[in-house]
Amino acid sequence: MQPLSHLESFVRSAEALSFSAAARQLGLTPAAVSKNVARLEAALGVRLFQRSTRKLTLTEGGERLFREIGGALGTLADAVAGLAQDGGAPAGILKVSMGLAFGRAYVLPHLAEFLARYPAVQPDWHFDNRQVDLIGEGFDAGIGGGIELTQGLVARELARIHIVATAAPSFLAGKRQPRHPADLAGLDGIVRRSSPTGRVRSWTLRNRAAEEGAVETRPRLVFSDPEAMRDAAVMGLGVALLPMAFALPALESGALVRLLPGWYADNGPISLHYPSKKLLPAKTRVFVDFLVERLREQDFARRMLGN
Repeated sequence: MQPLSHLESFVRSAEALSFSAAARQLGLTPAAVSKNVARLEAALGVRLFQRSTRKLTLTEGGERLFREIGGALGTLADAVAGLAQDGGAPAGILKVSMGLAFGRAYVLPHLAEFLARYPAVQPDWHFDNRQVDLIGEGFDAGIGGGIELTQGLVARELARIHIVATAAPSFLAGKRQPRHPADLAGLDGIVRRSSPTGRVRSWTLRNRAAEEGAVETRPRLVFSDPEAMRDAAVMGLGVALLPMAFALPALESGALVRLLPGWYADNGPISLHYPSKKLLPAKTRVFVDFLVERLREQDFARRMLGN
């Protein structure tokens, strides 16, 4: 029987295809993880990884071993962790990734209550508008939209994010109120450039009657950040098509006005992602349940709809 530390170093390295990422999860140095894997290879007489200066890949033997023990080892580790936590409160560092504006507006306000309830949990929250590798980078959870679900992750949908047309009252002064997306043509637009592709985003809005209409404003400003788009719209600089998560505070305060009520584009779900383990660490489980409950109490999912 191989030492559990050797097997766990192999499995974590195979999940992330990185000794460094495995080391961060296990609290070891990359050299220690590499040495554990090398000792396992020596004991088995099989090379498990092809190593190069740029990447780590599994050999055929490594893939077979990973398929056979990966899930079982995860279940064993979780069972031990769960048993250890049965007699005490959730504890430990809670590493979560979330978008900058979304995290500040919809997650951070609940932090004081979460800490009061779970004082032994230490949040390590990363506010960053990028898709992280949850398993490879050692995150306990992530919050975001447009995230590709990779193997080993599950998602709890928090809401559908609808895109709506907005503008400041000062911008609309003296202008005819649009009744159809085509009526936005010729108006100054604050448009978004997609960071991954570099292309300017275009939108087709629809309503409950299943009618559709393309939005073709005259690009006046091009931004890569929806929060900056909202702020520019509040300044009266043009029409902005915004996710409801960013538009809602300004709509509620009156700083922005909703154009074309009932027309929207569905930009997909915003979800809470975490590793798919039968027994989640207590710190992750309570965070997931806590945030889902708080957003449900605020009717968050309905408020994100633009229809």
